[in-house]
Amino acid sequence: MAAEGSASRDQAELEPIRQDSTPALIARQLREAIARGKFAPGQQLLETQLALRLGVSRGPLREAMQRLTHEGLLDSYRNRGLFVMKLDGAAIDDMFLARTAIERAAVGQLIASGRFARATVLGELADAMADHRHAPSSPEVSELDMRFHETMVALSESPRLLRMHETLITQVRMCLTQMQHTYDSVGPRLSEHRRLADAIVAGDAELADRRLVEHMQDGVRRLREGVARTAGGSVADTKQATEPGRADGSSRQA
Repeated sequence: MAAEGSASRDQAELEPIRQDSTPALIARQLREAIARGKFAPGQQLLETQLALRLGVSRGPLREAMQRLTHEGLLDSYRNRGLFVMKLDGAAIDDMFLARTAIERAAVGQLIASGRFARATVLGELADAMADHRHAPSSPEVSELDMRFHETMVALSESPRLLRMHETLITQVRMCLTQMQHTYDSVGPRLSEHRRLADAIVAGDAELADRRLVEHMQDGVRRLREGVARTAGGSVADTKQATEPGRADGSSRQA
C-alpha cells in the first residue's frame, strides 16, 4: 500500500505534455522558408498576405515574426515593416566570423580530448556527396554539407558550443542555399570536406585548423558570388550595405 501511495504521488507530480504554441509552429515554418530561399534576402514579409497563406490570425503571426527578429533572421525598419535579413558584405563577413570561431573551437576541443577517431562519420558524410555528382547544386548536397558541420560541432561534446552553433543554423542554411549554384561539380565540395575530415581523424590539430579556415574562406567567396548572381550584380556589389528598398541606407529600427 505504501508503494502504491508513493507511485500515486509521483504520477500526480507529472505535468501534462503541451504541444508547441501556434506562434512557435509559425516561426518554425518561416525559418524553414527563409533557410530554403522561399523568401529571398531583403524581401519584405507582409503580415496580411502571410496570415492568409498560413491560415492564421495576425496576433500569433506577429509574435512569431518578433521571435525571428530577435534571432536576427528578420530586420525591422521604422514605418516600413519587416524584411528578411540581408546578405551584404558586412552580414556575410560577420556570420562567417562567428561560425568560424565556433567550429575552430569545436575541432580543437575534439582533437584535444583524444576522441578524434570518432570523426570517421565526417568522412562518410563527405563521401555521400558523390551520390549526387549529377546534381552538384542540389539541396541534397547542401543538406549533407550542413550535417557535416553540425556533426563536427556535436562531436566536441561541448553543450555551449553546440547551442551557439544552433543559433546560426538557419542563417548558415540560408547561405548554403544562396551559394549552392556556384558549384558546377560536386568534386571541390566533396574534396574540401573529405580533407578536413581526414585531418581531424588523424588528430592533426594544426592541419585541421588550417583546412577549416581555408574552407570557410572559400565559403565566403562563393556566397558573395552566389548573392551577386541572384541579384544580377557583381561580387563587389555585396560589399554595399544599404537598407532594402532604400538607396540612402537610412538607419534600421532598433
